[in-house]
Amino acid sequence: QACCSSLLALAEPRSARARRDLSELASMAAGQAQISKKRKFVADGVFYAELNEFLMRTLSEDGYAGVEVRVTPIRTEIIIRATRTREVLGEKGRRIRELTAVVQKRYGFPENSVELFAERVENRASCAMAQCESLRYKLLGGLAARRACYGVIRFI
Repeated sequence: QACCSSLLALAEPRSARARRDLSELASMAAGQAQISKKRKFVADGVFYAELNEFLMRTLSEDGYAGVEVRVTPIRTEIIIRATRTREVLGEKGRRIRELTAVVQKRYGFPENSVELFAERVENRASCAMAQCESLRYKLLGGLAARRACYGVIRFI
């Protein structure tokens, strides 16, 4: 429970306008109100940006490489791309369920209308975000900059 609340604190919106647009998007997803095309595209972009930032902060150590959001009439599917999917899923799927609960609560999705999936990055060498995270952790680990960069370039 404490872990879930700290994850929820990371997912807080930046401004009141972003909060309002996201609540309009959630109500539209529930089929309650109409929203203009411009507002919908802006709200979708804000949702994607905030979700991407939240997942980047929480899953950076697990080789996070991006997210894809698919909206269907029945549910919203969020596909997380990562190099180490086993860590994203967690022990017996616990971590992915926690992330699902946080996303559902934070963005106001109805119960069982959002589902998170983890997808493995097949070719890590051609994924820029995975290479960037690899370089980041090499540098944070104290490896010399030239050696870290050559290691990433050689992997490609």
